[in-house]
Amino acid sequence: MPAELTPPPQHPALHALINALRTRYGENVRAILFYGSCLRSGDPYDGLVDLYLIVDRYRDANSSLARACWNWLLPPNVFYTEVEHEARKVRCKYAILTLADLQRGTSRRWFHSYLWGRFCQPVAIAWQRDDDSRQLINRCLLQATTTFLQRALPALPPQGDIVSLWRDGLSLSYRTELRPESANRTAELVAANLDYYATVTGYAADALAPDFHLDVSETGANYRTHYAALKRLRTKLAWKLRSAQGKVLSVARLLKALFTFDGGLDYIAWKLERHSGVSVEIPERVRRWPLIFIWGMFWNLYRRGAFR
Repeated sequence: MPAELTPPPQHPALHALINALRTRYGENVRAILFYGSCLRSGDPYDGLVDLYLIVDRYRDANSSLARACWNWLLPPNVFYTEVEHEARKVRCKYAILTLADLQRGTSRRWFHSYLWGRFCQPVAIAWQRDDDSRQLINRCLLQATTTFLQRALPALPPQGDIVSLWRDGLSLSYRTELRPESANRTAELVAANLDYYATVTGYAADALAPDFHLDVSETGANYRTHYAALKRLRTKLAWKLRSAQGKVLSVARLLKALFTFDGGLDYIAWKLERHSGVSVEIPERVRRWPLIFIWGMFWNLYRRGAFR
């Protein structure tokens, strides 16, 4: 199963962070998922730890009814925390998502790629409440891979290797959001996790038949697809629609973060600077009246190449 391919690092700082979050959110937490750059490096001190808290109920995971409503209307809500461990600081960004929304968001019922595009990539189950929770999460991760491939393959060339499949497929997904990463980011991600992508493609192959065939040899894995021209056209049009929809949702999530994410402006600035190299300064008027002045700030950053 996908989660077994990416075991979490057995790092005491990560355990301290997870224990702090479990104490804060109690029995409402079903599982804690670990992803991102710190998972790849294995060092929780290396940047910002990215976690998903999979919970039973939004109301119990938020400090107010208003925040819970935003979590339900436009999941997930994102928060920031810091934990001291052995005189060092572990910084963490974590998102709140119910198991029900994870199941919906990784299925074919969910049009936009925000969730199935995220969870088809390497994710570790850093903690689970019980074996049933682990099995349910694993099913969601496998379904995310299947959904992603079903949506991406008809928009890709009819044949190629695993590298080009995931590099170009993830590029489709990344273009549906406002992202600060460089254009070659997906190639770097695939190269760093090639065994993972090859294995999960094999897991999903049966669900993609008969239009998809995977050839595995000692030199690598290659794919062939047999989609009708009309199917390919509809799929490409769907990705254009996701791209337009995703830009709107990205702006909506950034605005939501102003009200649900303590320190949200500073996190956005840190994220953009870290990934794009563009210096970001938040004017005082944006801090005081964000809904009025943040639009000009976003437009200026877009023109300077802070995100695409």
